[in-house]
Amino acid sequence: MALPACAARALGPPLQPERGAPARTTCPRRHSRVEAELAASRPGAVAASVRAGPPRGVSRGFNSQPLLDDPLKASSSVAGAARTPLFALLPRGRRRRMHDLRRRWDLGSLCRALLTRGLAALGHSLKHVLGAIFSKIFGPLASVGNMDEKSNKLLLALVMLFLFAVIVLQYVCPGTECQLLRLQAFSSPMPDPYRSEDESSARFVPRYNFSRGDLLRKVDFDIKGDDLIVFLHIQKTGGTTFGRHLVRNIQLEQPCECRVGQKKCTCHRPGKRETWLFSRFSTGWSCGLHADWTELTSCVPAVVDGKRDARLRPSRNFHYITILRDPVSRYLSEWRHVQRGATWKASLHVCDGRPPTSEELPSCYTGDDWSGCPLKEFMDCPYNLANNRQVRMLSDLTLVGCYNLSVMPEKQRNKVLLESAKSNLKHMAFFGLTEFQRKTQYLFEKTFNMNFISPFTQYNTTRASSVEINEEIQKRIEGLNFLDMELYSYAKDLFLQRYQFMRQKEHQEARQKRQEQRKFLKGRFLQTHFQSQGQSQSQSQSQNPSQNPSQNPNLNANQNVTQNLIQNLTQNSSQKENRESQKQNPGQEPSDGSASNGTNDYIGSVEKWR
Repeated sequence: MALPACAARALGPPLQPERGAPARTTCPRRHSRVEAELAASRPGAVAASVRAGPPRGVSRGFNSQPLLDDPLKASSSVAGAARTPLFALLPRGRRRRMHDLRRRWDLGSLCRALLTRGLAALGHSLKHVLGAIFSKIFGPLASVGNMDEKSNKLLLALVMLFLFAVIVLQYVCPGTECQLLRLQAFSSPMPDPYRSEDESSARFVPRYNFSRGDLLRKVDFDIKGDDLIVFLHIQKTGGTTFGRHLVRNIQLEQPCECRVGQKKCTCHRPGKRETWLFSRFSTGWSCGLHADWTELTSCVPAVVDGKRDARLRPSRNFHYITILRDPVSRYLSEWRHVQRGATWKASLHVCDGRPPTSEELPSCYTGDDWSGCPLKEFMDCPYNLANNRQVRMLSDLTLVGCYNLSVMPEKQRNKVLLESAKSNLKHMAFFGLTEFQRKTQYLFEKTFNMNFISPFTQYNTTRASSVEINEEIQKRIEGLNFLDMELYSYAKDLFLQRYQFMRQKEHQEARQKRQEQRKFLKGRFLQTHFQSQGQSQSQSQSQNPSQNPSQNPNLNANQNVTQNLIQNLTQNSSQKENRESQKQNPGQEPSDGSASNGTNDYIGSVEKWR
């Protein structure tokens, strides 16, 4: 900001800023002509102000002229009054603002100069560095004199390319939707979610032979009809999580109504005030706490249709489902749950129309609960229902006299219970495994034709996994649950075979669909080709009506070419489909096109593996 000429002559060289004084952002007003006339007409006042020294808060600058010490010279000489600083005539507030303005102006100029020189030096250094790099790379291709110009152009091109990439990235992934973790997909392929949830090998070698009916579990479940899904919830198998998925995570025309603070949800059929799901979170424990197979099969029909007349009851299909877990992990998890005070005293254990007596089912503890019990005490109780719980809850207890152990020998009783549990599990509409959450989701969706909203999560860290046991204790737990160990081995084999069968069937259906699409496109192509050929023939015959078609060699040649083209396309498509099937199923022999089905292919591969 420039000062007036009169003020500049009177002030002389500018004052330097005083250290420690605060900066001001307002500019002082220019001095009026009246103030200048007053300063010239009253030299005595000027001399008095000069004799008093500089104003408060204003010091002599580094380059400022020293003030006149002799008052006589200052009062008698007009030139001395003219050389007096003009801000001495101003009020104290204006003098401060004027001094602050000068100091701020000098500091701002200094900062701007330093910033400009720093940026220039940085740009010069960067230019030399890039020039050296480009000279190393493009030295044989360019001369030394033109290196600077070419490096500048290349640098500009790189900067423009970077800006273009940033703009495209913001357009493709606006906001925070584009996560940086997704960039890892460019370096490593995405793993198969069905294989990454466990450490098993890609090819599963089965141990049991199952028929097509055992492997293909596809239920014609109509939620608008009268069929009912019944969930058999075994303790500490992850059934609570799966039960919540059933009421909160399924895509339905009429979703379940779940209110905050209530455990049960209302799951009605579309257009009806009737439930389609019999589980803990929809109907509650209507047949008792953690009712088993024996209780549910006799209780559910009475609970659902008990109020109706027998002649008016609809013919329902009850689709039973359940979740199993590794016996050792489940046993440890139940022990930890009992340590925290769980008893399941509300369980009825109704069998053959009556609950067991205290002699048939003694208790392992005397108090209100068994909280704080050590693992050794938990394993030593011979009446502990945690032993072989999964076999007991999936078998028909009426076959062995319910809880009366004197009906048959123990060895025979165990065999009957195990075979009954295997049969019921195999004929269930669906069962899943806690250790395979994503496969469980996949098989449920394919079985009932119902899709979940969000995928299941595989939790590898549980309360049971936090328990450290040695090999001796683990073997003892396996011995106490030997029936569950055999049942789980059978269930895991059946589960993985069903999964592989359904995946192979899905691949075959997709391959067959692609074949039909190719055939359709080939038919359209040949139809268009024949139409154009017929039009050309009609035009040639109309032009030459006396010519015989057999005398036209070009027409016969075109027909032969068309037939050869059709044969080549058909052969190439069949060979390509065979190659794709062999790649997807390496252990399977080539099939006969559409005549083969997923069952024959899978069973043939099972026989080859065995």
